Amino acid sequence: MSNQHEEHEASHKTPVRKEMSRRQFLTYTLGGATAFMAAGVTLPMVRFAVDPILQKKGEGAFVKVVEISKITSEPQEFTFELKQQDGWYLSTANLTAWVRKDESGKIYALSPICKHLGCTIGWNNDKNYPDEYHCPCHGAHYTKEGKQLAVASKPLDEYKVMLKDDWVYLGEIIPNTIVK
Repeated sequence: MSNQHEEHEASHKTPVRKEMSRRQFLTYTLGGATAFMAAGVTLPMVRFAVDPILQKKGEGAFVKVVEISKITSEPQEFTFELKQQDGWYLSTANLTAWVRKDESGKIYALSPICKHLGCTIGWNNDKNYPDEYHCPCHGAHYTKEGKQLAVASKPLDEYKVMLKDDWVYLGEIIPNTIVK
C-alpha cells in the first residue's frame, strides 16, 4: 500500500523547471534569425520561378485590323497597333501584315519579316518577280502563300486570324501552316 501512496505523492510533486543554458539560448536565437533571413531571400526567388506557372493562359490578344469586305485575293498591306505590357512599361508596337483571301475564301495574314535576315518584304515590288513577295535586302522571294522560292530557308510566318462581327482580328505570329 505504501507503494501506491508513494506513486500518488510522486505524481503531485511540482515539476522541476529545466534551465536553458547560454549556449542553447544563442543556438536557438541564431538559428531562428538565420532561418528568417534565409526565408527572406528564398521566398522572392521561389515566387519569381513559380508565378508564371500560376498565371492563367488566355486565348491571346487579338487586334481589330480590317473589315472582311475589304479583303481581296490580292495581298494587301495593313498596319495596326498592338499594346504591349513589359513589366511596368506599357508601349505600343506598330505592326504590319499582308492579308488576303485564298481561292476557297479563307482569310490569312502573313508577317512582312523575311526569314533570311529579318528585312521587310513587299508585294510586287520587283519587276523580275511579278506576283511574289520580294525582299530588297538579299533577293529572297516568296509565293502568295509565303512559300520561300530563293535565299530564305523557311516560309513567311503567319498571324493567327479570328473573324468576328465582319472584322478581321489578328493575334500572335505562328509558323506558316498554309505552305505544305
